[in-house]
Amino acid sequence: MAEEHGGLDWLRGRSVLVAGAGVSGRATIEPLRDLGALVTVTDANVDALAECARLGAATVPIDDLLAERDRVAEFALVVTSPGFRPDAPLLSLAAGDGVPIWGDIEFSWHVDRAGLYGPPRRWLVVTGTNGKTTTTSMLQSILEAAELPSLACGNIGLPVLDALRHTEPRAEALAVELSSFQLHWAPSVRPAAGAILNIAEDHLDWHGGMQPYIDAKARALTGEVAVLGLDDEVASSLFSSSLAARTLGFRLGVPAPGELGVEDGYLVDRAFADGERLAPTEGITPPGPAGLMDALAAAALARAIGVPPDAVAAGLAAHVVGPHRAALVAEVGGVTFVDDSKATNPHAARPSILAHERVVWIAGGLLKGARVDDLVREVAGRLAGAVLLGRDAMQIAESLARHAPEVPVVTVETGDDAGVSAVQQTATHRVVVLPADTDSDAVMGVVVREAAALATAGDSVVLAPAAASLDMFASYGHRGDSFAEAVGGLDASDISRTLR
Repeated sequence: MAEEHGGLDWLRGRSVLVAGAGVSGRATIEPLRDLGALVTVTDANVDALAECARLGAATVPIDDLLAERDRVAEFALVVTSPGFRPDAPLLSLAAGDGVPIWGDIEFSWHVDRAGLYGPPRRWLVVTGTNGKTTTTSMLQSILEAAELPSLACGNIGLPVLDALRHTEPRAEALAVELSSFQLHWAPSVRPAAGAILNIAEDHLDWHGGMQPYIDAKARALTGEVAVLGLDDEVASSLFSSSLAARTLGFRLGVPAPGELGVEDGYLVDRAFADGERLAPTEGITPPGPAGLMDALAAAALARAIGVPPDAVAAGLAAHVVGPHRAALVAEVGGVTFVDDSKATNPHAARPSILAHERVVWIAGGLLKGARVDDLVREVAGRLAGAVLLGRDAMQIAESLARHAPEVPVVTVETGDDAGVSAVQQTATHRVVVLPADTDSDAVMGVVVREAAALATAGDSVVLAPAAASLDMFASYGHRGDSFAEAVGGLDASDISRTLR
C-alpha cells in the first residue's frame, strides 16, 4: 500500500482530524481510511457527527476538542472543510502546534496524484465571483458531447473525492468548480486548465480584504493553461502574474490572436485555432452577455484539452440553465416575476437587473462585506421600486437614498426593533415590521406582495438579492423556491396597489 500511494504513505497509522462533518467533510472519511489513517471528525452539529460515526470515523464535538487544547497537537494532519475561516479557533490552534492544514480540495488533489483511485485525472478548474456553476455545467455538457468520461464536481455539489471514487464509468476529466474558500486551502492544485471568469467584491469578511480574495482566486492560474475574462478589470489584470505555462483570455468582442471571442454571431477561437467558429451565439442559455461569457470560458477550457469544435457546439446547444438563475417564474397582470436568487453578490445582481427596462428590485440578505453603491448608481434609472429584506437591508436602503432618492423603497423586517436610520424618515422609504416569530417564507410572501404593489404592467419584479441567503433561508435555492411560491399566490388585483 505504501508503495502504491507513496505521496500519502506517511498517513498510514497516523491520526487525522477532519474539521467539519458536512458533505465535504464526510467525503474525506473513506479515502483517509483507504490510506490507513485513523480518522476523527469534529463539528458542532451532533447529528452530523453521528452520520460520520456510522461511516467509521471517531467523532468529537468541537467545543470539547477546544477545551482540551493539547489534543490537537496529537494529529498528523487537519483536513478542513471550506467553511472554516483561516482565523477559526481550531485552525489557529492547529497552526500554532505546527499541524499541517489542508483543505478538502488539497487532500483531493494529493489523493488523485498518488493514484489511490487509478491514474490521475485532468482537472479543469472554474472559479470567479459569478458564473461558476453555469460555466461548470456548460463545460460538463461539452465534455459529454465529446464522449469524454467526465464529472462535474467541487462547489457545484458533488465532492471531488466522491468523483474520484466513481467507477461507473471512471471519469478521465473533472469539471471542478472551486470557490475562493476552497482555493485558499488548496495551494498544491495544478490543473490542466483553470479559468477565472471575473472578480468583484465578495466574501471579504471571510478573507479579510480584497487582496487575499484575489490571491485565493489566482491559485487557479498555476497549471498548464490559464484562462482569464478579459472584459473584467480585475481578472484581466492577473494576466502578467499568471504562473501557468500558457495564459489566454476570452472577451465578448472580436478576439485577437490568442483569445476566444464573438464575431458575426459565433463564438470564435483564435487561441487554439485560426479563427475557428465554435458555436452560434443564438440558442446559448442563459441568453445575454453573462451567458455568452460563461460559454466562452467553458469552450476555452474544453479546447485546452483538445475537445473539437463540433463537440463545443453540441454541448452548448444541449446545455440547460440551472434553477434560480434568472428563471422566469410567472407573469401576473402584465408583470413578469424573475427568480435570480443565485445572484448572491452585487456583481451577480447587475446583469439580472440590466436585462429589464423597468424593475422592481427585491434585494437583501448578507452582503459579506461587499458594497452596493456602484451597483445602485448604475441601475438607478431602471428601478421602479425596491423591496428589501434580510440583515443588511438597511445598507442597501441607505445606498438607494444616496443614489436613487426618487425610487420608492419598502424594507420588510421582523420584530419591534427595525433598524433606525435617517433614511427611514424620507417620503420614499417605508418600513413594514412583522412579528418577531414570522418565518422566512411568510416574510417572503409579504415582500412579494409589496413588490407587486409597486409594479405596473410591463415591469419586471426581479429577485436578485446581491447578498447571501443564510441569515433567513437554508440556501439560495430555498430563497428562490419561497419567492416562486409567493408569486404563485398572486393575482392581477395585487398589481399596482400602491398607485391606486
